[in-house]
Amino acid sequence: MSKNIVKVLHTGISVSDMERSLKWYKEILGFAEVLKDDYVPPLGARICFIRGCGGYEIELFQYDAPKPIPEDRRVPNTDLQTIGTKHVAFQTDDMAAFKALCLAKDVDIAHEVTMDGESVMFIRDPDGVLVEVIQP
Repeated sequence: MSKNIVKVLHTGISVSDMERSLKWYKEILGFAEVLKDDYVPPLGARICFIRGCGGYEIELFQYDAPKPIPEDRRVPNTDLQTIGTKHVAFQTDDMAAFKALCLAKDVDIAHEVTMDGESVMFIRDPDGVLVEVIQP
């Protein structure tokens, strides 16, 4: 193990509509906005950092000309076959309550399964990015 890497900082996610995504990540996953860099001309994008449980941060990007997520990246088992970063995973202590919240907020539930006694649910953010939620 490298002694030079000392801390996980954040995960970056590109979005098509910053305000819509901020609302979704706040209402569904409990994140709070911590830094709005606004527009970064060299990138041609708006940037905003949000923080959730345990201090974990996500950096949201809204580019001037975003490209939609490919259809096969919207399906958990198909996406896993494509090389690259797959999803962000969070733990819940009450999957039934979390699922009820998702249903009440019209969250797109992509997949549900029980694996090795764990309840696993994949949901999609407003742009189709997969998010995994696990109850041990």
